Amino acid sequence: MRNFNSGFNVKQSGYSAFQPNLINKEYNVEYTDLLPILEKANIKLGELNAYSDLVPDVDHFIRLHVIKEATVSSKIEGTHTNMEDALLQEDEVNPEKRNDWREVNNYIEAMNECIASLDDLPLSSRMLRKAHSILLQGVRGEHKMPGEFRRSQNWIGGATLTDAIFIPPVFQEVGNLMSDLEKFIHNEDTNLPHVFKIALAHYQFETIHPFLDGNGRIGRLLITLYFIEKKILKKPVLYLSDFFERNKSFYYDNLMRVRIKNDLKQWLKFFSVGIIEMSEKSIQGLKNIIELKEECEQELLPQLGKKMPNAAKLLQYLFLTPIIRANEVSQITGLSAVSSYNLINDFVDLDILREFTGFQRNRIFIFNKYFDVFKS
Repeated sequence: MRNFNSGFNVKQSGYSAFQPNLINKEYNVEYTDLLPILEKANIKLGELNAYSDLVPDVDHFIRLHVIKEATVSSKIEGTHTNMEDALLQEDEVNPEKRNDWREVNNYIEAMNECIASLDDLPLSSRMLRKAHSILLQGVRGEHKMPGEFRRSQNWIGGATLTDAIFIPPVFQEVGNLMSDLEKFIHNEDTNLPHVFKIALAHYQFETIHPFLDGNGRIGRLLITLYFIEKKILKKPVLYLSDFFERNKSFYYDNLMRVRIKNDLKQWLKFFSVGIIEMSEKSIQGLKNIIELKEECEQELLPQLGKKMPNAAKLLQYLFLTPIIRANEVSQITGLSAVSSYNLINDFVDLDILREFTGFQRNRIFIFNKYFDVFKS
């Protein structure tokens, strides 16, 4: 890998496009100074996988984790919807924010669809195209060939091709490059540890930039799908979008260093640091949720006396769907409208729920403490 050659520029009419070299081959990992950070990344992934196995109702955690990933990954691309908004019904969202809401919820749907289909469909160009078609359904990029690789030149940064920061390969090369990437992902003879392998795969995907829109989100989704398909993680509890967003300039700079200077080492180091940091953050998040559940069940709900059975039903629901309306409380508990509002007020007094809209009617409440776990 020390002699890694990323590719070369190909002169076009009025600009030069970057042609990445194929990556599906055997590698010799000579970066011995990266072995300690690689070992730590592997240990943290193992800890996260084991911890997620021990957490009761871990799927409750994962649902909101997916929503956070969708909002942060979309934020990198300029979409601004917070986690609370993402959980609303579309007709409850401010009309000016509905397109952003759709983009985030499309990302959630694309992620869930791909994860659910991994047993029957391998991680492949076909799967990524499927995710892309869902991602762009009914939103701003819906006319940019959803579900299809591009058939025209795209670029990154700048207003036109002439002042672009980076110009990916010409569209005629996309099919061959993506075929090579797919083979690389499934090649068991590359001699690459999984962390380095998906780091290189993510770099290559972003360099190919196979779609006219949505490449960043699909490229980040690729990381999660890889770890699940390779059974490094049993559950989708690791996402790097938060790390990439907080270190956005380093993220883009390190990708460009590979293309310009063939500096793969710095990218692998940055990516591994992200794995370590986000694994630790996910482990802490799982711990915080267990502590929150114990606090609610053992300290807060007992204060409600005879209301505890219905309060326990409501709390269980909130861990699955941490945003609620009064009529839903009635459906969950079987209480009358008045009793449901009384229970909601009890939860507000206990600082479990917080009113979200500021309205006098049709009020919506969020599980305040639960959201705080994901905002830390």
